[in-house]
Amino acid sequence: NASEILSKAGISVEELNPSEYKDLEISLLEETLGAVQGKILLLGAINLAAPDEIAEETKRMEELDAQLDDLNEALNKLQSAIKKIDVESKSKFDESFDEVNLKIQEIFPKLFGGGKARLELIEGDSLNSGIALYAQPPGKKNSTISQLSGGEKAMTALSLVFALFELNPAPFCMLDEVDAPLDDVNATRFVAMVEEMSDRDQFIFITHNKISMEKSDYLMGITMQEAGVSRVVSVDVNEALELAAS
Repeated sequence: NASEILSKAGISVEELNPSEYKDLEISLLEETLGAVQGKILLLGAINLAAPDEIAEETKRMEELDAQLDDLNEALNKLQSAIKKIDVESKSKFDESFDEVNLKIQEIFPKLFGGGKARLELIEGDSLNSGIALYAQPPGKKNSTISQLSGGEKAMTALSLVFALFELNPAPFCMLDEVDAPLDDVNATRFVAMVEEMSDRDQFIFITHNKISMEKSDYLMGITMQEAGVSRVVSVDVNEALELAAS
């Protein structure tokens, strides 16, 4: 009966106000009731396990939130470390750049018998900037290395190599036919620079230049007296000169 239906719906008779419904048509109420019942059917069966599932998903969400907090903390630490490394790297780079720049300005005139050279940072911060090498051999305008002749490019590049070796010496320096484009005057200056630096650095270079070979302490050559058979020939230049003088 009606009382039972209201009781199941959790509504008491006292809560109803008949005056609010006296003008409503039965057909309209039935239509509304049908629509509501249709929506209820669309909801499907009641999931009795929903509370447990909600509790499980809530626990899972809390675990994910904790993982997210850990990741954010790790990210902040990593960003802080990267920032610190960038600051230290920039400081060391700027210091090294200035030292190399001063050294190349010292070595370049020795190799060219005058002139000047310098390094410049291209636009941008130090760690992401390019580096331009400007060189002005004696009697020429200031220009980038790409505008120089082959011999001038080689000598300018050697100025940079020697500047780096002066600041951070290595056990040896190996050069492969760097004197090939040099005329006799520049080859003589190149060899003089090698001799000056050979007190603390050992130089090994492949060369066909007579001036370079004459100034070397030790020569090694590869010959092929028989087809397909290579032979190594070595000469101690100082010993050979002593034998020739005796």
